[in-house]
Amino acid sequence: MKRTIAIFTGNRAEYGLQYPIIKAINAHPDLDGYLFVGGAHLDEDFGATKSEIERDGFAIHAEVKMTMRHDTLAATAQAIGTGIVSLSEGLDALKPDFLVVYADRFEGLAAVIAGTQMGIPTAHIEGGDITEGGALDDSVRHAMTKLSHLHFTTNEEAAERVRKLGEEPWRVFNVGFPALDLIAQGNYAAPQELADRYGLDLSRPVAVFTQHSVTTEFEAAAAQVRPALEAMRRLAEEGVQVILTYPNNDAGGKAIIAEIEALMARGLPNLQAHKSLGRRNYHGMLNICGKAGRGVYVGNSSSGIKETAIFGCPVVNIGSRQQGRLRADNVIDTQYDQDQIYAACLKGIHDDAWRAHCATVQNPYGSGDAGPRIAQVLATVALGPALVQKKMTY
Repeated sequence: MKRTIAIFTGNRAEYGLQYPIIKAINAHPDLDGYLFVGGAHLDEDFGATKSEIERDGFAIHAEVKMTMRHDTLAATAQAIGTGIVSLSEGLDALKPDFLVVYADRFEGLAAVIAGTQMGIPTAHIEGGDITEGGALDDSVRHAMTKLSHLHFTTNEEAAERVRKLGEEPWRVFNVGFPALDLIAQGNYAAPQELADRYGLDLSRPVAVFTQHSVTTEFEAAAAQVRPALEAMRRLAEEGVQVILTYPNNDAGGKAIIAEIEALMARGLPNLQAHKSLGRRNYHGMLNICGKAGRGVYVGNSSSGIKETAIFGCPVVNIGSRQQGRLRADNVIDTQYDQDQIYAACLKGIHDDAWRAHCATVQNPYGSGDAGPRIAQVLATVALGPALVQKKMTY
């Protein structure tokens, strides 16, 4: 009999990372995958990226309502509550053998709480990482680890950290970073396809920009993004083609969107903004910025740390959000300072020695086969009380 696997996704970035896992689960002869979609996927302000999931050909089993009425931390806490209620109803109807949840965001925390309180074995992906930069990610991620029953980490340092949190070693699998599966397969948009879609001149440099709020400093989100946007304006005035993408739906996200929209309202050339590029186009842009062209990634997304090295893409990492995260040596760190950001971008675009170095760095996040490895564990690990009844090893 096939095992029933519930898979929860709550925002565009995490869905892009889950895509190869969903594909592998659906392709496995002993698994049936059921997709639960909530959070920003259902929010027009953040791109309503449910449509992207449907374009990828995945059937959505249920929508998970996570009401986010305001751009505040209190609203985030309330959204977790509504998410628990909504997802628990769907899980109760499906009664899956496993619930699969990704990473470190509040939507995933709601899913893990719902699943574990219902006695559903829960598989957590990307536990054990460190981001010390004030986004609450570490606290949420480690809480999700302690609630979950299986752990699929992206690197050996993270796997050891999960074991040191007291998790039994047999529960921990270092499978690598799932997004690399698609990149290793060449499953991203080609340069000319992107040039046609976004009106790019491939003979000129490109900068891709994404800056999220720092949750513990969300009231400063607008002030923190302004220097970066001014640096992007300066690049655009010099002929760099700047692609701005919207932030996640964290507290402070709408303030960042307002700053992006204010910049775009000035009608300046060489600037364009998109709520979401979609996984395939986003990775294609990183390719253009790296070995397939000339450019730079700018911002504070984890994708800048974890998905750029495989493309040889130079990175300008702004502020504290990714502090402490394992990374390859293609990253320049800056403060929220316009001149610092601008200078680092120029280095990434024009310094041939630095670009040559970035093209040779090693990615510490695996070899691109995470999805099938996760699916195989879900299909074969023993079910029963020993899986759900956890023991503390320390």
